[in-house]
Amino acid sequence: MKQSTRTLKKKALASLRSMATSFNSVDEDGRTTTVLLHLQHSFEMLTKAALVHNNVPVFDKNLGRSIGFEKCLQLARQDASIKLTDAEAGTLRAIDALRDDEQHWFNVVNEQILFIHARAAVTLFDDLLSRVFNERLADHLPLRVLPISTEPPAGLDILIDREFTQIKELLRPGRRARNEARARIRTLLAIEGHVSEDSLVSEKDVDRVENGISQGKIRASVFPNLEAVSTAFSGEGPTLTVRFDKKSGPAVRFAGNDSDAAAIREVDLQKKYHWTATQLAQKLGISTPKSLALRQHLGIDQDATCYYVFEMGAQKHPRFSDNALGRMRESLNEVDMERVWEAHKPIGKGKNPRACTVEGCTASKAGHPAPIPLTP
Repeated sequence: MKQSTRTLKKKALASLRSMATSFNSVDEDGRTTTVLLHLQHSFEMLTKAALVHNNVPVFDKNLGRSIGFEKCLQLARQDASIKLTDAEAGTLRAIDALRDDEQHWFNVVNEQILFIHARAAVTLFDDLLSRVFNERLADHLPLRVLPISTEPPAGLDILIDREFTQIKELLRPGRRARNEARARIRTLLAIEGHVSEDSLVSEKDVDRVENGISQGKIRASVFPNLEAVSTAFSGEGPTLTVRFDKKSGPAVRFAGNDSDAAAIREVDLQKKYHWTATQLAQKLGISTPKSLALRQHLGIDQDATCYYVFEMGAQKHPRFSDNALGRMRESLNEVDMERVWEAHKPIGKGKNPRACTVEGCTASKAGHPAPIPLTP
């Protein structure tokens, strides 16, 4: 094992121990802040240890500094050995968003919400140690130091219902508890990180939710993403494992003119769609023209979850999401790339495109749309 990997893993375990010690502390002053700070730091160190172990660069070439937490998650999802799933990445995004508000402003995190995220983090930490390093958390920490709750764990949907009811009560006219209500709203918005790639909380989103609740809107209208999160428990006491997952069915739909404004959350599109066409090809290990052929075959450029065009004056800059990269990478194990290339390669200006005969081709169903420019 590389010396840097060993050092990073040691720092990750140290932060996880500090998190558990703080969680079980009888001193409430600053306890939530300490738990979330150490919890987020433990996973940044662990993911960097895993990336370095697998020879993935973790330094920004332009800045000369190590990458941040969000970039770590992107790389860990793409690495074939780490295999960070969407649900696991969502757990870490939620923890990061909770930590961000606690560190840079303030929020109110219900004790049970804090507990199930801490235990889910312990479960995931153990999973990643086993997956990447063939070690178990029990090799490093005694069970007695792990986060313990005096209450039986409750599913996240139940806890969110309780919080939503509490927020409604705090926002009642005459209560003068708006500050606490908004702090609790920040927590629920942070938890949307389980299913939303953009999990950091803005004051505009807090305003939107507050207005929606004050107008009597239901939970599903103001927190639509939270409808898709489920919690699975196994074991009990020190051996309790917690995992978050997505319920079946789409959590969010694209908004039309008649959409409930309370359900629309601002998203940083530049963070979501951050790959250029050239970068996609490089990540996939194929040429840019062949990458274009694969995109046409899969209908990537017709999928709003994969493709977005940023317009800057007269210039247009197509960009792609991690969803596009994931679909294309998975398809390379299933399709005959040479046949896809033959079906979709350029055949000369003014000529009619061929009819694609490759099974599962999306472009052929759509009438073989014109090729999309290879914008870098």
